[in-house]
Amino acid sequence: MHNPRHTTYQAAQIVAPKVEAHFRNQLTAALESGAEGLAPAPARHTIEAILDAAFWASLRREEGHAPKISLAFLPPDRVTQPLQFEHSLPLSPESLIKIAPGVEQPGIHLGVWVDKNELCVWGTTRWIPSYCFVVNVPEPGLLVIKHRRADGYGKFANVAVLKGDQIKLVDESSASLPNCPQLLTSLLGFSAPVTMANVHIQLAVSMRTHGRGGTLLLVPAGTSDWQTSIVTPITYAIQPAFCGLAKLLKQEEEQKNRSQWQELLRQEVESIASLTAVDGATLMTDDYDLLAFGAKIGRQKGSDPVAQLLFTEPVVDSEAAVIHPTQLGGTRHLSAAQFVKDQTGSIAMVASQDGSFTVFAWSPCENMVQAHRIDTLLL
Repeated sequence: MHNPRHTTYQAAQIVAPKVEAHFRNQLTAALESGAEGLAPAPARHTIEAILDAAFWASLRREEGHAPKISLAFLPPDRVTQPLQFEHSLPLSPESLIKIAPGVEQPGIHLGVWVDKNELCVWGTTRWIPSYCFVVNVPEPGLLVIKHRRADGYGKFANVAVLKGDQIKLVDESSASLPNCPQLLTSLLGFSAPVTMANVHIQLAVSMRTHGRGGTLLLVPAGTSDWQTSIVTPITYAIQPAFCGLAKLLKQEEEQKNRSQWQELLRQEVESIASLTAVDGATLMTDDYDLLAFGAKIGRQKGSDPVAQLLFTEPVVDSEAAVIHPTQLGGTRHLSAAQFVKDQTGSIAMVASQDGSFTVFAWSPCENMVQAHRIDTLLL
């Protein structure tokens, strides 16, 4: 236990009880399944205090730069090779903004724990246990609450996103909805293994990171039906199809646990995601053979223009709505929705330059295109 600090960030006060319940439930379930070496569960006042310090630090500048930091709640004795300070730092905006320039690289976390009844920053770590409470600060006023997945692979699972006074709590039950694409199910699955869908997650994150916007079309392997929705000739068609990513994923499971394999996978994913920055769509089969990039989407002959779609977001209290595709974005979103309407076995992943990310898939129950807005899960 530690002395609760006075907090002034109202969103932290509102979200803390819900986040406390989430981590308590996740850790309880993990322990019941026999998991070991887990992170400690954060109490409500701890969550509130860490969010408060991170938020106010995010609004400050150090030599003109905004901080980009990650805070992890755990003691140094739960960490492999901690970089531990001789004297702990107080958990305050002042301390965080001063140390931020040295810990901005991805994968570095500032460790937070109790010292002399006060929350303090004890040092840094690159490794944290499963379900460890993490607060990431990617930009001013934006906080992402997340934790490491059970298998330790890939992107951390997001729990909530706070932007100023806006709170978006991830709705885990979205994964059980009918017609939920495997990609979205994996993003919401807090113990998702190294699956094909998990690679989609890495592709989505990398597409969003390059900041230029882009479209990735996933089409069924072994068919050429998709060609009726693409303008020919394709300037950057690939023949034969490039299968570097596919070959990696077909390797034995024991290989996939090695750091060298995971680094090769990261490189392949980033190479493909970078192609989506070229004007037009990147095409890949659902077994990961790269077919083309810079392709222009065209409405299939005899098909009606897509007039409406079902919009959903995996956020608590959000409701599905039937909207016109232009309400989502511009030409990129409209063409992706049209492609999925005409090629119902396909999935379209669309990144916007403003950071929003949408997955388009056909909903047989609703008999229309369903647009899943998932940027809350990718931060």
